Amino acid sequence: MATAQAGVVIVGAGPAGLVLGNLLLDRGIDCVLLERRSRAAVEGRARAGFLAARSVRVLTEYGLAAGLLTRGTTHTTCQFRSDRGEFTLDYATLGRGEVHTVYPQQELVRDLVAEYLRRGGDLRFGVEATHVTGGRVRLRDGTDVTGRYVAGCDGHRGIGRATLTAHGTRTARWDHGVSWLAVLAAAPPSMPATGYALHPRGFAGHMARTASVTRYYLQCPRGTAPADWSEDRIWTELATRMRTAEFGPLRQGAVLEKAVVDLRSDVLEAPGAGRLWLAGDAAGLISPSAAKGANLAVLQAELLARAFEAALLRRDDSGLARYAADCLPRVWRAHEFSHWMSGLLHGPAEDGDADEARYGRQLQYARLESLRTSRAHQDFFAENYTGI
Repeated sequence: MATAQAGVVIVGAGPAGLVLGNLLLDRGIDCVLLERRSRAAVEGRARAGFLAARSVRVLTEYGLAAGLLTRGTTHTTCQFRSDRGEFTLDYATLGRGEVHTVYPQQELVRDLVAEYLRRGGDLRFGVEATHVTGGRVRLRDGTDVTGRYVAGCDGHRGIGRATLTAHGTRTARWDHGVSWLAVLAAAPPSMPATGYALHPRGFAGHMARTASVTRYYLQCPRGTAPADWSEDRIWTELATRMRTAEFGPLRQGAVLEKAVVDLRSDVLEAPGAGRLWLAGDAAGLISPSAAKGANLAVLQAELLARAFEAALLRRDDSGLARYAADCLPRVWRAHEFSHWMSGLLHGPAEDGDADEARYGRQLQYARLESLRTSRAHQDFFAENYTGI
């Protein structure tokens, strides 16, 4: 039994699905947005927080940026630390002169949910899609939701990707061989913006989120259990790797959340076909080393909204036919920079071959020194760090 018909059925209420849904409603296209989790779970999930200038422009243009423009903070610099000292890179004066707007993803998601509902959108929480056939999405309760098109925005383990790969769409994959302990702390930032610390014990990262919350990362062995890391161990290790004895103490607070993230990347060679099209992590998973995930989701949502508009309102399928060609070059550019950042931040394993470890460590230092001293290298970094 069909429970609804729409121009587009969107599966997944993350940034990709919510931006897409809002853009479709703005164009007068009816859509149904399905999300397996509860509204509280969707709006409370702490994820990324760095929005590129292009993402901010898109959200602003379509009336989706009131919260981030009011409560977001502008970041223009990042800092690098190692046993050879510390330096600050003012990337806003380099490359294209663009900046980041830092706005916690859960706050952006809350804004997008509220705006989608305000615009009269059909948003269903707590419903799980189990199959996609043509324009029909089968739910766990046996009912169907149908549309002219289906947009899979339900992540890299979602039904959208599973449907495409089951029909032969290939995936390019890379395992970076690195894991991070991701820590969210109720602590004010200890550095002006983003800090990257290189240390023989592994990478440590400091990412300011709000005036009272900071995200930290600690490189850890693959297979590490978050429960193995007590609050004392986390703060002790952060102090060691971020060299607080030399650069000053960290402002500590209660650990709100901790999880282990394995750095892996993949890209579907074709992010859609026929009546099923993907955006966000469903179309490609990128490692968090360069904070590109949410920005790629906004890019793809905008491109897909334009393509659906042409197909549904003008019977012009050329936008859908070009979707891969329009988005994949930018996706791969983001992946290339994320891969480069991973090489910069993560040195060789301590338990590996000693000679190879020395070689890898010196390459890491050479990359960092080039970034510190070369204007050409700095411009490259700034353009790619803030660009999509």
